[in-house]
Amino acid sequence: MSLARPAANVSWTHHLAFRALAVVLLIVAGVQGVVARASGATRGPVDVLYAGSLLDLMQNEIGPAFNRATHYSLVGIANGSKTLAAEIKGGAEVADVFVSASPSVNRELEGSANGNWVSSYRVVGRSPLLLGYNPSSSFAAALRSSPWYDVVDRPGFLLGRTDPASDPKGALAVLALRDAAHRYDRPRLALLASSANNVFTEASLVGELDAGQLDAGFFYAVEASAAHLHTVALVGVHLAATFTVALVNRAPHRAAARAFIAFLLGPRGRAILGRNGITPTTATPSATPSP
Repeated sequence: MSLARPAANVSWTHHLAFRALAVVLLIVAGVQGVVARASGATRGPVDVLYAGSLLDLMQNEIGPAFNRATHYSLVGIANGSKTLAAEIKGGAEVADVFVSASPSVNRELEGSANGNWVSSYRVVGRSPLLLGYNPSSSFAAALRSSPWYDVVDRPGFLLGRTDPASDPKGALAVLALRDAAHRYDRPRLALLASSANNVFTEASLVGELDAGQLDAGFFYAVEASAAHLHTVALVGVHLAATFTVALVNRAPHRAAARAFIAFLLGPRGRAILGRNGITPTTATPSATPSP
């Protein structure tokens, strides 16, 4: 910024006022520049591979809040936790952070035999497994008034779940069905647990339910909340996702990865989790140091 020299006939008092105004204008211009840089640009991306059940939460809540807090931008890929682990291990996806729906999946990336992709992880929180149902289903009233295990094995009932081979939620759904079959003497539930006819991808399960192609399906509370699903508790069964977060070794954006993990486990991240069907925790089940 340049200012013309004051004319010779300007009084000394006016000259001082002129110089003071110049200083003020320079300060204002500097502040405006800082604000523009802070609001108009990001510090770079962080590549996060996360469980598909967190898709809406990451896209609509955590990602934007993380960007506002740090100016890093979240670039996410959602899928079944086991599928994501296999993609990291095989080099199909490059990740800075891995968010799984089960602590056990992290072990598939630990140790030299698995490429030393993950050295440690932290528990983010837990979200209970529920039965989400279509309110237009002919079985909806029965689900609201009777135990779920008395309804889902009725003839004509269409029950959806994910694949236990690629998604921990699918494994929990199979466990819930088998446990109820044994506990309440419902052999048809065991058949549902072993059938492949009711298996859908995690990304499509909500859509199938909304479209009326299913009467009900297994969902975590976090995704049921995001999709505004009608749900009933799995009476007699107490199963939940345990979400974990890990810094991926050889992460291309290491500073951004650490910032994301700190945000997710910090007060702002925990508040978002708590509002969206996840009970947050900072406990870690592994003996290895946290990231």
